[in-house]
Amino acid sequence: MGTDQPYVLYAARGWGSVLVEAMLALCGADMRIEQIDGFDHPGENRSKLLAVNPLAQVPTLLLPDGTVMTESAAIALLLAESFPEAGLAPAPDDVRRPIFLRHLIWLVANIYPTFTFADYPERWVERETDRLIDTVRRHREALWRMFEAEIDPGPWVLGDLFSVLDIYVCAMTHWYPRRAWFEAECPKLHAIALACEADARLSPVWTRNFGPETA
Repeated sequence: MGTDQPYVLYAARGWGSVLVEAMLALCGADMRIEQIDGFDHPGENRSKLLAVNPLAQVPTLLLPDGTVMTESAAIALLLAESFPEAGLAPAPDDVRRPIFLRHLIWLVANIYPTFTFADYPERWVERETDRLIDTVRRHREALWRMFEAEIDPGPWVLGDLFSVLDIYVCAMTHWYPRRAWFEAECPKLHAIALACEADARLSPVWTRNFGPETA
């Protein structure tokens, strides 16, 4: 990037910022975390995030040159280009590249938004919020089963090639319907999550976001 400044990640423990925190850890990038737990409610941390991202969403990443990056998939592709040795994505000429790109965008376009709908139902409906939560969660489970059916036996989403897709699986399986459901219903994804969690380079990230039981 041509600067000695660190990457600055606006992060909330256990939220989507964990994805980029893990990516930066694998890149070995100089990183500073701006902790904004509770940003989804009015207060100082929300104001900090709004100052750089008017949608007040994480992950939000400040690049060393001061550029603000949002959207985890965009950040993943940028870091894969900036740190090719980190192995976040197949090379452009790799035959697995189209599958990687499809899976990456599929996850963020289909599954990721369901958390916004189910976690904040009052934003979308005035009544029957419980019904919305249940409907969205059942839809999420169906999507995960669809994803499970499309991937190879492993050990990673792309077969024998690790990628940022495995970081997404590892982090997102901590969220509803959570690990016990994945173990029973999506064993390939469950195995990927455990394998990714066992990577010593990422242990501090998982521990910081999800607790010592993930170390």
